Order: sequence, then structure tokens, then C-alpha cells
Amino acid sequence: MSNYPVWYEHIHTCKQTGARLGRVHTPHGTIDTPAFMPVGTQASVKGMSPDEVASMGAGIILSNTYHLWMRPGSELVAKAGGLHRFMNWKGSVLTDSGGFQVFSLARPKDIVEEGVHFRSHLDGSKHLLTPEKSIKIQNDLGADIIMAFDECCPYPSTHDYSARSLERTTRWLDRCIDSHKRPDDQALFGIIQGNMYGDLRAESTKQITSRELPGYAIGGLSVGEPANLMYEMLDVVTPLMPEDKPRYLMGVGTPDYLIEGSIRGIDMFDCVLPTRMGRHGTVLTSHGRKIIRDKQYAESFEPMDDNCDCYACKNFTSAYIRHLLKAREMFGQRLCTWHNIHFLLNLMEKVREAIAEDCLGDFRDSFYKEYYGNR
Repeated sequence: MSNYPVWYEHIHTCKQTGARLGRVHTPHGTIDTPAFMPVGTQASVKGMSPDEVASMGAGIILSNTYHLWMRPGSELVAKAGGLHRFMNWKGSVLTDSGGFQVFSLARPKDIVEEGVHFRSHLDGSKHLLTPEKSIKIQNDLGADIIMAFDECCPYPSTHDYSARSLERTTRWLDRCIDSHKRPDDQALFGIIQGNMYGDLRAESTKQITSRELPGYAIGGLSVGEPANLMYEMLDVVTPLMPEDKPRYLMGVGTPDYLIEGSIRGIDMFDCVLPTRMGRHGTVLTSHGRKIIRDKQYAESFEPMDDNCDCYACKNFTSAYIRHLLKAREMFGQRLCTWHNIHFLLNLMEKVREAIAEDCLGDFRDSFYKEYYGNR
């Protein structure tokens, strides 16, 4: 048990890989970890109802502070009773800080000690997002887990800039802690930065984890760097993180990253990948990615994945789903999205089973052999 509203319970460590099996307890439920979090950017997992997402085993979803601030506004969500009531989601919710979106809209000179100046993607209006404002918005939204406002510097960035950036992220974290008004029911996570420099990652981990918080995240990875470089950074960071707190790797969702991250001690992941790919007619399968829109599936009267028991694969053929996609029927996009979310949630269930059985390394090898084939 913990004094925090969100806390980590360790269950088992895989003898083969060192991966962690555990649970993250929140005010709205318990999440078995390692876990993948579907993303509901605008308080909705695109194309899916809350009940459908929950039926696939998702215990937590992510929503986006920036987008909900811009529309409909955090004050309105607060009046509705918070995100859970607003979108009728009974499970846990995590909100990001809005920083990643704001930095993509800002120019380098717009980033100052106070915060980040940017223009709205909706109407071009000028705004300033500060650590205090980010926390105020997230307090309004009422998520179980909220994120500190950090600077996610681009890849590649120089060592000098990355060093100054991580120091600013630490100063911003202190401002987030000071402005957090709901510590009894919302857990504030700090974010480790440092770009792709091992010494800076170690220093940021030391600084961020020196602040006593319910959990910690690793940001600034999976931003275009080679996979081996991301793994190298995780190998630096995770051994330095507290063992009794949740570890969240932000913005990661490909099957290989989920497995490799789990092996390196990560508990939580999120990514828009399954919904974004689904809307464009691409699915993740046990045999690798398939672009169902392609002509080769026009007469494929088999499911998209013969090893899958999701609603789409149990009830419809690839040919039918391709027809829907080509005809621009929304149901086709929904079925692809449904399958992709189910695939990743089911993958994480298998990862947890392999950790419990001390064979995650063997599972990884067999999964890769099937998923990548001879590539």
C-alpha cells in the first residue's frame, strides 16, 4: 500500500530477462503491467466506444492536454465532472502535459524559461503554455495520472543544448510540483530527458527521481532515432529508476518496442499507432504488418490474422474489410482499429504470461520469427 493515489505492486521478476510483472493501482482501477495504453487524444479512442475498448482488456487510456485545452476547454470538462464522466470511461486515465504537441508548433526562439509560446493549430491564436498552466489544465481534466511539463528536444540535438534542456525540464518539474492542487487523487509523474546521450540520460534520471513522486516517465525516445540507440538509452536509465514506482515509456507502441521495453523494466507504454494505422487500412498481425487496402486481399476470404480472436477476425474476411475501406465505409476503419488495439493488448497479456513463466526471452525470439519471417 502507498500514501500516493497511484502506486506500484511488484509481483515477479523474469529470471530469463529481468522484466517486471506487476500492478499499478489507481483511483479508478488496477492495471496489470507491463501494459499498453490506447490513446484517446480528444477524450475518445478514435472509432471506438469506451465499452468496446474496455471489452478488449484496456484498463487505462491516455488523453491529450493540449487538444482538450484548445477544444472544448478544460473548464468545460471540469464542469462535466472530469474526463471520466465526460467520456463515460470507467477505467483509469492518464493525461500528457501537452508539451509534445506545443513543441511541434513552436520555433526554437519561442521556448523560454517561463514556458512555450505557440499558435493554435485550430485558429492561429497565440498562447503560452507554462508548467503552472499545464498542471492547472490537468487538474481540471481530473486524470488519475498527470505528467509534468518537460522540454522534449528534437533528435538530433547537440550535447550542449540537450544538457541545458534537461536542466530546464528539472526546473519546470519543481514548478509543476509546487502548482499541483490535487495530489491526493492525481499522481504527478516526472519525465526523464537527455536526448540520445547516455551521460545526460543518467544525470536527468538522477535529478528527476530525486523528487519524491508516485512514478516516473522516460520521454524523448522513439522520435526518429534508430531502435538500437533507444535501447541503449533505456539500458542507461531503467537501472537507475526506483524499483517501487511505475516506469512509463512515452509514445512507444510497435510490437518490438513493447517487448524490448518490457525486457528493460518498463511498466507502461502508449502510442497512437494502432488507431492511426487502422484508419489507413493497415493492421498488425502475427505474420507482420498487412495493408488490407492492397489488391492482393481483394479475394482473400480469410480473416486478417488467422491467429486472432478479435471481433473483426472472428466475423469478417480480409476481402470484405478491404471492400469497406475502398468504399470509404467507416466500419472498415473501425474493424481495422479494433483489431490493432486488440492485437497490442493481447500481445502485452502474452508478455505478462511469459514474465510469470520466466521465459520472456524465448517468447521474444518465437514472436520475432513469426512476425518478421525471413526479413
